[in-house]
Formats: sequence, C-alpha cells, structure tokens
Amino acid sequence: MPRFAANLSMMYTEVPFLNRFEACAADGFKGVEFLFPYEFPAQAIRDELDRHGLQQALFNAPPGSFEAGERGIASLPGRRDEFREGIDKAIEYAKALNCPRVHVMAGLLQRESERTAQRELYVDNLSWAAKRLGDAGLDMLLEPINTRDIPGYLLNTQADAHAIVERIGLPNVKVQMDLYHCQIVEGDLAMKIRQYLGGVGHIQIAGVPARHEPDIGEINYPYLFELLDELKFEGWIGCEYRPKAGTSAGLGWLKPYL
Repeated sequence: MPRFAANLSMMYTEVPFLNRFEACAADGFKGVEFLFPYEFPAQAIRDELDRHGLQQALFNAPPGSFEAGERGIASLPGRRDEFREGIDKAIEYAKALNCPRVHVMAGLLQRESERTAQRELYVDNLSWAAKRLGDAGLDMLLEPINTRDIPGYLLNTQADAHAIVERIGLPNVKVQMDLYHCQIVEGDLAMKIRQYLGGVGHIQIAGVPARHEPDIGEINYPYLFELLDELKFEGWIGCEYRPKAGTSAGLGWLKPYL
C-alpha cells in the first residue's frame, strides 16, 4: 500500500503554514513534505509533527534567492561557500525534524555555452554535500525537473540524474522521481519506474498537465500505484500538487489508500 505525504507548500494553503499539519493529519495523512522550512524555528515544526503523529519525509536545502527566481545554487559559479552553509543549515533542520532525506536543487543554466562547466561544478558540489549529509546519516536527493515549469533548469531527465548518482558513487545519493515532471519531459512512466526504481529514494505525484489532483489529467495513477506495490517500493509518495478547489474536497482519490 503506498504511503502518501502531503506537500504543505502546495496543499492546505487555506490555512497558515503551522496549521497545515493538523489539517492534513485530520484527512488521514501520516507524512508531510514541503519546499523549505527555514522561515520557521525547527522546534515549532517539530512540535507540530509530534502533536499530530506525522513523519517529515522530505524538504529542500536552501535554494539561493527563491523569491528572485533562483532554483538552487549547486551549479552556480561563485556560490560555493553559500552552498556549503546551506547544506549545514539543512542538516541542522533535518536532525531537528527527524527527516532522513534532503533534496538539493541544481539551479538554472546561465547560458548554453556554460552547460558543461556548470555540470562539473554541480557534480563537485554534490560530491561534497553527499559526504557531509552521509556523515549526518542523511540521504541526498536529486530531482529532474521539466523546463516548462522551470525554464532553464539544469537537470531534466531520469537518465541524467541517475548518471550523476553513479558518478558520485555514494550509497546515500538517490533520485527524487517526480512523475509529473517525468511525464512532461519523457513519458513512458511505467517503464521508467521499472528501469530506475532501484535508485529512487522518493516519489512525487501530480496530475498532468495542470498540476492538480492526481485523478485529474492524463496519468493513470492507480495503475502506477499498483506497479509500485508490485515492485515493493517502500518509500514515501509526496503529493506535490495544487488542489483545484480546496484541499480536503479534492482528496477522493486518496480514500482507497488510507
């Protein structure tokens, strides 16, 4: 049976962030994820997790200036010190929240002529971060993201992400397989799952093309959930979607899995 984590950056936005933990627990969720925790004291979040019996499944390392459009700094020249400070901050929060994994965003391609140099810097920074996170007992995740949602994002395909994981060569480095992004970029989801699941540490879902509930759009998620059960996937599935009309009202798709 799949284990679903509510993404509290996109879901339950009807209420303030710290109230979303209670709201999702009331709807039957046992796990949560979100983009970034850094606006709030780690203890305040941990209190909500403990109060409502929730597991923190995932969050992202600091991405640079998200408000200014940055989507990670791991591949950006001249940001090494900031990147390393961000990893240390993520470790601090992960330990406080009892969260076993952290996603490290790649960043945007500055210009096509710099792709190779940025990729090399990306791999170099990830190698350092993976060791640092590993020493703390944490997994590091890489997520291919489509360039429709984030134009210019450096990492886009499952094959590329897994090649980087293989190159780094550490057991705590895994891929965050977002089926929404994968469908837009590559499709052939069932075969991609069969091919790559062994190196996947976390899965995310949303309907395609509008990123609403997973029962809206072109993906047959019940079929894919059965496949994940068949393949004995034991990780979390993050619900990283924008509810079409009220979070709780749109959770009919979830009820068979509670």
